Amino acid sequence: MLEQLSVLDTRKKGITRLTKNSKIFKTIIKSIEDKKGTGIVSLDLRKIPEAVADFFIICEASSTTQVKAIGDFIEFNVKEVCDENPYKHEGQASAQWVIIDYVSIVVHIMHPEARRFYRLEDMWSDAIAETHGA
Repeated sequence: MLEQLSVLDTRKKGITRLTKNSKIFKTIIKSIEDKKGTGIVSLDLRKIPEAVADFFIICEASSTTQVKAIGDFIEFNVKEVCDENPYKHEGQASAQWVIIDYVSIVVHIMHPEARRFYRLEDMWSDAIAETHGA
């Protein structure tokens, strides 16, 4: 037992711990990548007063089956890793555009045609965009 406690003393001071939201954010990105979602972009909306969330995470999937699979996998992993259920989710029936709302982070999983039509990145062009994945 004392050996385990001595390991704690050797840790570097000042290590920043993940906040709950950043842990959810990273879990969502990893889940999308694991299910081969493409075009992963996060929009930082925190400096936009009319924004409904702090972040949007947008990705696309090549089929409705993949859209649904990514959405299901995100919900499963966020529950497993972060013990967090979504506030709301929509779009599973048609699986053209699935939205998973974690209040401060909203995930948009879109079929390519829906993404081209709605152009969320253009609509929120004032946000800081970051590309994720390959």
